[in-house]
Amino acid sequence: MKENYYQQVQLPSGIVHVYAGPELFKSLDYKVFQMANNNLQIPNQVYMGYTPDVHVGVGTCIGTTAVWNMHNGYVSPSIVGSDIGCGMRVHLTNLHKDELKEVKLRRKLVKAIEKYLPVEDHARGHFSDIRLEHVVTKGLHGLPKKYMPDGYTPKKATSLTHVEHSKFNLDENALNTFPDAVWHRSHRQLGTLGNGNHFAEIQAIEIAEENREVAEAWGLFDGQVVVMIHSGSRAWGGSVSQYCSSDMMKVMRTQELGTADPKLLFAPLEHPLAQKYVDLMYAALNYAVVNRHLIAYAIREAGKDVFGSKFEMTTLYDLMHNYAWEEEHEGQSYFVHRKGATRSLPAGHPGNPKPYQGTGHPALIPGSMGTASYIMVGPQKGKTTFTPSVMEQVAFVPAALRKN
Repeated sequence: MKENYYQQVQLPSGIVHVYAGPELFKSLDYKVFQMANNNLQIPNQVYMGYTPDVHVGVGTCIGTTAVWNMHNGYVSPSIVGSDIGCGMRVHLTNLHKDELKEVKLRRKLVKAIEKYLPVEDHARGHFSDIRLEHVVTKGLHGLPKKYMPDGYTPKKATSLTHVEHSKFNLDENALNTFPDAVWHRSHRQLGTLGNGNHFAEIQAIEIAEENREVAEAWGLFDGQVVVMIHSGSRAWGGSVSQYCSSDMMKVMRTQELGTADPKLLFAPLEHPLAQKYVDLMYAALNYAVVNRHLIAYAIREAGKDVFGSKFEMTTLYDLMHNYAWEEEHEGQSYFVHRKGATRSLPAGHPGNPKPYQGTGHPALIPGSMGTASYIMVGPQKGKTTFTPSVMEQVAFVPAALRKN
């Protein structure tokens, strides 16, 4: 990592590590440092970092990593954010972009996708036969076999092996506190994108020559058509944030906790109400990974309608950028929050799934409407940052077709 792409900023409440070049650093809004200072007032924090594209959010900046030790740590719903488990998923196809040159064919594909994947703001998914309690407690392992087309074929089971986590364990008793209306609304929304910056996009790969070996090891080739999905936990995650806010405020009042931002919520991990939030958050993470899987399943079905049974769509990777969970780094257990920031573990890191131990896992960075997205991999020097923020480019993925 080049020294000029890293700035250590001393604030009144502590240090924030900023991974940005000189020009980007100078352009940062002063409010991002105000927010950092507020966040650093939460006790016992051991690390706080900003990504190059850090920008002001609600209570915490998007692009934040905040870390506590497990033994005296805190959890902050404000740092996690309301769209718990929001993240990215990329699927590889066996198509080349030249096969999608015809406008009529592209329109046919979009129409087929819309048949399986509703795009209205209050859309209802097509997965009413899936039991929501299995989704939020078992993650991908709670889906019926027909929705895991490769999940029971070991040599092809990328749906289960090529994901950051396929299941988050939790105390299921916490689920009893959720109102029936939330269960009903969340069930209806399974397999839907939502609004805002969420998308399902058809893209084409361009490989950076210096990283061709890694890209090809992942099954990428120049001109390859891929599907990138950006979505989260829908009504479930939003409801977790809403229903746990009063719990957090109660803990903060009784323990006389607070920062310069009265809306910044947090509580000691050891507190029962904090644990309740963590369990419901883990249920939201289970929902989120399943939701993206079902969106991909819907697009796969649309692809088969258009291109026939030979159409393939295998999972490259699924990972999240809004969450908090326990991680081990250098033999130490930490509770790591990331808001608008993603892991990028290098080759050999024990946190990598088995298929990516030798290369490091794909880090998926979405572009905005009409701009390129990126598939990247973390360098070895990133081990010290909890979220390596300056990453080596592996593949450049220009947008080809997006349907919000």
